[in-house]
Amino acid sequence: MANLKQRWNLKNNWQVVVIILVFALTGSTAAMLSKPILNWLGISKDTHHLALYIPLYIVIIFPIYQVLLVSIGFIFGQFDFFWRIEKKMLQMLKLGFIVDFLEKKKGTK
Repeated sequence: MANLKQRWNLKNNWQVVVIILVFALTGSTAAMLSKPILNWLGISKDTHHLALYIPLYIVIIFPIYQVLLVSIGFIFGQFDFFWRIEKKMLQMLKLGFIVDFLEKKKGTK
């Protein structure tokens, strides 16, 4: 616990527990939501080969996970922590322009 608190710059053990819970809920929820979305798009294991289905599943799950991570983090009172993670992730993927856009929009309100 101490290592996570130090690495994530957290104040107490309760924050660590909440953050781990948010990660778990987000992963499970993203996986559950991705299947109906793929079905809605007409993509299923029955209609597509697994070699195509699995990469499509991953491509669909990724943006869902990103949005849910910040949303569920907000619900649990950890928005700032998860927004920092999201900004790093987007910048690593060379999608920092999304962060710039959102931060600029936030500054205008």
